[in-house]
Amino acid sequence: MLELSCALIADPCTLRVCNQKAPAGGTMEADLFDEVRALGAHWQRLKPTQRHAFLACFLGWALDAFDYFLLVLCIPAIATEFHTGTKAVLEAVSLTLLFRPVGALLFGTLAERFGRRPTLIFNIACYSLLELACAFAPSLPVLLVLRALFGIAMGGEWGVGAALVFETLPVEGRGFFSGVLQEGYAVGYLLAALVFGVLFDPLAHLHVAGHVVGWRGLFVVGALPGLLCLYINRKVEESPTWTQGRAQAALPGQRRAALWTGMRAHLGTFLFLVLLMAGFNAFSHGTQDLYPTFLIKDHHASAHEVGLIGVIYNIGAIGGGILFGALSERWGRKRAIITAALLALPCVPLFALAHSLPLLALGAFLMQFMVQGAWGVVPAYLSELSPAETRATFPGVAYQLGNLLTSRNIVLQGWAAARVGAYGPVLAGTVLIVGIFLAVVCSLGRESRGKKLVA
Repeated sequence: MLELSCALIADPCTLRVCNQKAPAGGTMEADLFDEVRALGAHWQRLKPTQRHAFLACFLGWALDAFDYFLLVLCIPAIATEFHTGTKAVLEAVSLTLLFRPVGALLFGTLAERFGRRPTLIFNIACYSLLELACAFAPSLPVLLVLRALFGIAMGGEWGVGAALVFETLPVEGRGFFSGVLQEGYAVGYLLAALVFGVLFDPLAHLHVAGHVVGWRGLFVVGALPGLLCLYINRKVEESPTWTQGRAQAALPGQRRAALWTGMRAHLGTFLFLVLLMAGFNAFSHGTQDLYPTFLIKDHHASAHEVGLIGVIYNIGAIGGGILFGALSERWGRKRAIITAALLALPCVPLFALAHSLPLLALGAFLMQFMVQGAWGVVPAYLSELSPAETRATFPGVAYQLGNLLTSRNIVLQGWAAARVGAYGPVLAGTVLIVGIFLAVVCSLGRESRGKKLVA
């Protein structure tokens, strides 16, 4: 059945998926074997400076996601402490997504002017301090403001980190590194689920100065990513492409003019990427952000069970992202994305409609394998489609504007679940609609595999 699905996706008469065909005589099993065998070779070819740059950006994205998903996992607990409904706390998640485009533009502009490396350090310090501040929020309105500010910091990390990585790494194996880099997000979610499952119950019974520590203690842990700044400062070098481009641009005014000229000259590509990223963000946030609440509300799962299932489906996410990212080197970016998006559809019954936690865990594993499989291609695809003069701004702003278009997704899902009386059908409907939407939009774009990133 898997081979049949992939053959259908590869047919240019269906969705005009791919401008490049797989090698003659190749099969999906052969592609998988060849790509798995090549993984170690890709890493071994990197210079020490390239490895440090990749590791720093991977950890920056992972720990950014770690801080984001701590809130997602704590939604019911926060609602209980502030004596409000779940829907009111969902606004905190929505505000984080809503303000991410501001961060993409702000930090992207700083990266174009001052460099990728110092901007990344500043960005990580900002989101770590804001996460710590959330631990001391005295009320829900204050928490909402802090999460909006956190959204600005979170929005800056992806574009700056991706620019630093792909301007530093070689062209060969870019799809593989794209998959690994993007799955820093899943690693962050996995760590958040692990910390939640292990620490939430003990912290819920811990009192300090007469107050329950509870979810606030997790946000204190969420400030630890700030230590990554020390590693970047000592080990990571500036992007050679940015350094070369800066030497060629004599004045700051010329660099600013080039930035906005590049944005206007590639407006069609920019709008396509915004629409594509709206689909991507609805795909991931639509299957992830409410899933812990779904397990707690619909299936009465404990904090330990929610954490364990979170670890399970994020292992699937990591595997899917790396695999489809690597396969995009052979299949092309578009075909890999569309394959993963469409293969998510048969996973819906187990993912959202099963009646036992073990089956839900299996369904969530398969779903996130496909969702993050599609996402694994994104860093390489967006970087390859972005003009050189705006590579730290262009993809990041497109990504986060897509987030903006779907920032109310979790609130709408919560509203629909309240009307239906359950979260499962809402999650199922989200996957069916968004998976097809993403495949169709991606089919309209152009292929970019193998493009060289120059200054």
